[in-house]
Amino acid sequence: MKFYFAPMEGLTRYIYRNAYHTFFGGKIDKYFSPFINATMSDSFKSRELVDVLPEHNKEIYLVPQIMTNRAREFTHTAGMLKELGYEEVNLNLGCPSKTVVAKGRGSGFLAMPKELDAFLEEIFENRVTDISIKTRIGKDEPEEFYELIEIYNKYPLKELIIHPRVQSDFYNNKPNLDIFSEALNLSKNPICYNGDIHTAAAYWELADRFPKVEAVMLGRGLLFNPMLIQDIMSNPKGQDVTDCFGKGERVDRRRLREFHDTIYADYKEILSGDTNVLFKMKEFWHYFIHMFSNHEKYIKKIKKSQKAYEYEAVVNRIFEELELR
Repeated sequence: MKFYFAPMEGLTRYIYRNAYHTFFGGKIDKYFSPFINATMSDSFKSRELVDVLPEHNKEIYLVPQIMTNRAREFTHTAGMLKELGYEEVNLNLGCPSKTVVAKGRGSGFLAMPKELDAFLEEIFENRVTDISIKTRIGKDEPEEFYELIEIYNKYPLKELIIHPRVQSDFYNNKPNLDIFSEALNLSKNPICYNGDIHTAAAYWELADRFPKVEAVMLGRGLLFNPMLIQDIMSNPKGQDVTDCFGKGERVDRRRLREFHDTIYADYKEILSGDTNVLFKMKEFWHYFIHMFSNHEKYIKKIKKSQKAYEYEAVVNRIFEELELR
């Protein structure tokens, strides 16, 4: 099985990716960048550029993700990424954000199949890199996917990454595995699964049901538990459904602390002032705190921290006092 790390806007940029890869990423085959808003500009925004600079991604295989519904913008942006050395880009047709959807981008583009087909025809006629797509199964109804898969089958995708929810689900309801099963049978392109793999048990349930699947994209599961892949590989049938986080020797408290400290130090290096650094670390702890039992009062203290010394005192207490789940 191939494992991919899904993008998370604001969190999984190069600081996080590199720290994760150093401490846990030996089994990650591809990382995907948070989306770049495509334009006809001849330069990237500074935040987008620093994230995809090759010198910031030396040890990893990164696939830049592009957000747009305009073919010329996509091709232009893909060309600039090609100049940076990237041979694959990913089209975001999965983002469910209302502000994105209102502009007919992300999963909002799925509601316009004719326009989407014309868009794909143009970008594949003018492609300069391999192109993969990350998609939902529709905007409002799962049955929309049958028309979408006919469109996708017209084009030689590097792969089709399917999150089997519709846009209106956001991240609620369960992934529609019946439609995903249909996708496996209908697709002419390689398929990757994405959605709600937060435990070893969930992974093995999916793998048993869909043995043809050769790639899985993990997102929030890795943010909640950076050791999820190790748990999967050391628990070959997900025997304990309740155990999200691993036990015994699989849990390495020191490695988790070093992972945190690396991210924290790197943010302090590039950001100015406690406020900016702590904003990023509070995003980090929104997920990471779930590695620890009985964490409620500690996460409240992190959220209230205004100064670095306050934050560091809480973090020390978490690692010294709390049990790993």
